[in-house]
Amino acid sequence: MGNIVAIVGRPNVGKSTFFNRMVGGRHAIVDEIAGVTRDRIYGKSDWNGIEFSIIDTGGFVINSDDIFEEEIRKQVSIAIDEADVILFLVDAQTGITDMDMAVAEILRKSKKKVFVVANKVDNNYLQLNASEFYSFGLGDPYSVSSISGSGTGDLLDEIVKEFTEPEVTEEENVPRIAIVGRPNVGKSSLINALVGEERNIVTPIAGTTRDSIHSRYTKFGHDFIMIDTAGLRKKTKVTEDLEFYSVMRSIRAIENADVCLLLIDATQGLEGQDQNIFNLIIRNRKGVVIVVNKWDLVEKDHKTTDQYTKLIKSAIAPFQDVPIIFTSTITKQRLLKVLETAIDVYGNRNRKIQTSKLNDFIQEAVEAYAPPAYKGKYIKIKFATQLPTATPSFAFFCNLPQYIREPYKRYIENKLRETFNFTGVPIQIFFRQK
Repeated sequence: MGNIVAIVGRPNVGKSTFFNRMVGGRHAIVDEIAGVTRDRIYGKSDWNGIEFSIIDTGGFVINSDDIFEEEIRKQVSIAIDEADVILFLVDAQTGITDMDMAVAEILRKSKKKVFVVANKVDNNYLQLNASEFYSFGLGDPYSVSSISGSGTGDLLDEIVKEFTEPEVTEEENVPRIAIVGRPNVGKSSLINALVGEERNIVTPIAGTTRDSIHSRYTKFGHDFIMIDTAGLRKKTKVTEDLEFYSVMRSIRAIENADVCLLLIDATQGLEGQDQNIFNLIIRNRKGVVIVVNKWDLVEKDHKTTDQYTKLIKSAIAPFQDVPIIFTSTITKQRLLKVLETAIDVYGNRNRKIQTSKLNDFIQEAVEAYAPPAYKGKYIKIKFATQLPTATPSFAFFCNLPQYIREPYKRYIENKLRETFNFTGVPIQIFFRQK
């Protein structure tokens, strides 16, 4: 599944700049996960068509100059547990410090692939300096300058060689459903209610589900793999190791899933952090079902669900074609519907539309509402096709793609959704020159 690269190193070696260089240069998907750090710590990057996620573990820690070795040790141990490749950043201008040596010692004991990256190498003299990092015993150091970008290409060439292709198992065609959400919204209770086994210790302490647990079920006539995760969490709590892990695991769980059930607490509504998780799911182009749990605790009248649905939809705009289901794991209300909807969304995400049908569709859509002329020029959409990507994406070929504006793109997307049913699935639309 997704390959994860983690950046470790003491403060002030330029981790954030390096991170931004790795993700920013290639229109990367950079997401701020709610309240984990002041700056961005999670991004997607790709090199020569190979996509991977990159995590700046330094972003998890309160960066003060008197940072404790303890914090660094935590970062490094998380990187060892969770990442496929570790980049150990050091500062060529300062040279080796005691803290660098301590980090190197932990990394040497791990079985993970580590690249020593000498940052701030801005001239030939520093290039020579960088050779002292051989003494870590972690192989050849790579000299880079995050600011100018020099050396990063060679480093990336080596990094992507380390990625393993996922083995194709017979589980490939089984929907992978991840349950994600903030702590204490009832993720474990939902799994237990669906599966009927107390397989997760359910306690009301935030962060008791330490791990993501994969289990395969054939229940209620469905065959699926369930991924349970620890929740994403707020900044104030990110002090214990547990908190780091929950964030890292949620990222990996979302990346490894086909469909995510985003659980929110009915008594609290959709909060900023829920929105961040939602954005993370959409950026990764995964199917999504919003599950409003603890619905039994809400005072209701005949309008409550409609009002609640409207509130959620306005919060997640512009992508609103998302199923919203109100449940209670206590009263077992609508739990089967959650599962059935997730399976439907999985189907929608894998939907392939015949080119002939797409072209009939585009003719009708354009007849109903033609693209507005721009600067006196008329736009003609001539041909449409679905692209051979893992998630639904479409190319519309036209004479002047650069003049198609956002509202018209949205119109075409909404029409596509109405006609072919892509509920719960982010779709991509490209207008290209014929």
